[in-house]
Amino acid sequence: MTQETAVVAMLTALVGLLLTNKIRPAILFVSAIALSYLLGWISFEQMMGNFTNSSLFTLILLLIVSIAVEKTTLLQSVGRHLNHANFSWVIAKLGLTTAFLSSITNNSAVVASLIGVLKRNHFHSPSKLLLPLSYAAILGGTLTLIGTSTNLIVNSFVIDAGLEPIGFFDFTIIGVTVVACGLVVLIIGGYRLPDRFDNQDAELPYMLEAVVSEDSIMIGKTVEQNRLRALQRLYLVEIERDGELIRPVCPTQKLESGDRLVFAGDTQSLHILQEMQGLEWFAKSHLKGQALVEVVISHSASIKGKTLKECAFREKFDAAVVAIRRGNEQLSGGLGQITLRAGDTLMLVPGKGFEQHRKNVREFVMISDANVSAQLDSRQSKLVLIGFISTLALAFTSTIDLTKGLLALLVLFIVSGVLSLDEIKRRFPIELALIVGSALGLANIMVDNGVAQTLGDSLLAMFGDWGILGAFIAVYFFTLVLTELITNNAAAALAFPIAYSIAIGYGVDPRPFIMAVIFGASASFISPYGYQTNLMVYSAGNYQFSDYLRIGIPLSIVYSVVVLVMIPMVFPFMSLGS
Repeated sequence: MTQETAVVAMLTALVGLLLTNKIRPAILFVSAIALSYLLGWISFEQMMGNFTNSSLFTLILLLIVSIAVEKTTLLQSVGRHLNHANFSWVIAKLGLTTAFLSSITNNSAVVASLIGVLKRNHFHSPSKLLLPLSYAAILGGTLTLIGTSTNLIVNSFVIDAGLEPIGFFDFTIIGVTVVACGLVVLIIGGYRLPDRFDNQDAELPYMLEAVVSEDSIMIGKTVEQNRLRALQRLYLVEIERDGELIRPVCPTQKLESGDRLVFAGDTQSLHILQEMQGLEWFAKSHLKGQALVEVVISHSASIKGKTLKECAFREKFDAAVVAIRRGNEQLSGGLGQITLRAGDTLMLVPGKGFEQHRKNVREFVMISDANVSAQLDSRQSKLVLIGFISTLALAFTSTIDLTKGLLALLVLFIVSGVLSLDEIKRRFPIELALIVGSALGLANIMVDNGVAQTLGDSLLAMFGDWGILGAFIAVYFFTLVLTELITNNAAAALAFPIAYSIAIGYGVDPRPFIMAVIFGASASFISPYGYQTNLMVYSAGNYQFSDYLRIGIPLSIVYSVVVLVMIPMVFPFMSLGS
């Protein structure tokens, strides 16, 4: 087997394992680069040098500094101005605000901060607003170099290839057009999203569980006599008795010792169970006055496909599950019998070690709880925002280097107490750093061994009759499909060396092909799993997969048309010699 064939086999295995989502991408990428080193495809110096790439260091600094921005009052104050009866106006205002904020800070933080506010909107249901919020955040990431981690990752590849770095506003013209056209689609498509404002399942989304104790005063009395039919914010869905389900539950049904009662309720309903005498609710013994935490299960989580007992949830995360929510789906059976899925929202009673438990960052997409990151006061918020915006402005004008400015700002935040070392340790993007550093090495191997050229030739075979334009379109759709199937960062890492080799093969400026990778990696609209923000709003908006298709397909088509038309206009296919 030739070295080129061996590299292709390894990359094929890498993509296949990424598609299964059973092993975290960071582990797969690190394993791939480690294997490459052991086989002599890359030297130790080259391998380790990729992890000290300047753009990677800038990305890490930006993500850490953004933690402080998340804690300001800015995002919450934005949400309070979105209460308006005119739906088109709300979507336009939400889209523009979200896109702008996502262009200068972490888009996941923007979405996480606005979810709670939008769920309390007085005029429109969350199902009308949260998916447009996610899509607007994705669109906003295309406005600037720091709009999304993918942009900075691709810039790492650009620098590593010896090309001129991507400028902060290099693709802003295209991004503005994308945002403008995308907002039109969101306004029109928003009317097609389901309105679940008055839907009982949307109001009572969580599944909670309680058991009738042996000495309960409820034994022998009917459901109606125990006042279980007239509960506010809590609804008795079913009773499990000796392995059999009683559903629907009649008012005249008598309770027995050991009956397992399954309720549907919201985040405020737990106190109702606490006040009921004779019921032992799930995880009751673990609640000692601490604040509850809501988390969303990641698509690559190791606990996916397992029950709470099978994954030893309590021992693994030092937290007990109080309730489970799965979009607007009505769950059935006991909490311990539910097979966990990506997108499930869990209400947790956290133990002392939960916040410091590093696995919660890898397993859960979002943590929504005021206790996780205490909000800064008004004065601190202003100082953080002034410092952050000033650093970016000085970097834009080339007064200071962006990396140096972010490093100085981080030190200032730590010294002033805005950020703690524990927060940085808990939120440090170790997996992203491992993926990018490993991907840089794999990209070099693909180019040096001719693998990137071989894969590029395969793409050209499909679009060869269209010449350079066909190759450009092929690169874009190749990246787009990878983004929907795996993750945006992994898609960019695999697509860049192929795009670069194709451009060199044609003897043209690689810039339009690089832009195809950048915009293709941000084109995740038709699945809740392709992009992190899509998954974050999945349960919060009571969405179904069809909701993403309803608005995501038109948005993806419009986005692709704009990108494929504008990139060659802004970045022509110029010969390298010209």
